[in-house]
Amino acid sequence: MSTSQSTTAERNVDPAEIGRFDALSARFWDPKGEFHALHTLNPVRARFVAERARLAGSRVLDVGCGGGLLSEALARAGARVTGIDLAPGMIEIARLHAAEQQLDIDYRVCDADTLARESEGSFDVVTCMEMLEHVPDPAGMVATLARLVRPGGSLFVSTINRNLRSFLLAIVGAEYLLRIVPRGTHEYERLIRPAELARWGRAAGLELREIAGLHYDPFTHDCRLTRDPGVNYLAFFEREGPAQ
Repeated sequence: MSTSQSTTAERNVDPAEIGRFDALSARFWDPKGEFHALHTLNPVRARFVAERARLAGSRVLDVGCGGGLLSEALARAGARVTGIDLAPGMIEIARLHAAEQQLDIDYRVCDADTLARESEGSFDVVTCMEMLEHVPDPAGMVATLARLVRPGGSLFVSTINRNLRSFLLAIVGAEYLLRIVPRGTHEYERLIRPAELARWGRAAGLELREIAGLHYDPFTHDCRLTRDPGVNYLAFFEREGPAQ
């Protein structure tokens, strides 16, 4: 294995995934563009976080922040937000949009493993939305996310279940029939069952507090929480240890 390949593996990164999202960065904030579904999902995701963790004055890390949809929502709720992503185009767009909105957000081209070595246990809240299914080692990423959360702090994750229904709806339907997201965005083998996510969390010292389904209607563009995590879902963890 070459040095560059080894470094990439150690960073738990898929360069092809980064390149795919980087190429679309200029259209991130277009509500009718390739990321329009995220624009619909974001208020529900942000509310899920805000109702379960104190945001005002808290140090919050948004891992895989993309162009900053969730980061901006959390900043508007009073959090001191750091957003990290390995797609330079996404970070550039995020910085420009935050400046236009007069929001003070610390955006960095940085991977979670590097930040965990530099700032372990530094964040009250960590979010990681729609990213776990895009990394080579999602269990390792959960462990890294856990290291970033302070004892007693909160971790929020969203991802896609792995079953026949999710394959038909999230891949065949969303990517190939309705074209809600670009083709090739998701690979079925990389999707994550809730039981797997819960197991990885326990191994990393996290306690699973709640799982909620995230339902998106492509025809009405309605998004809401449900009790069914059969396709898209959100997970809320807390790191073991006394609150600081």
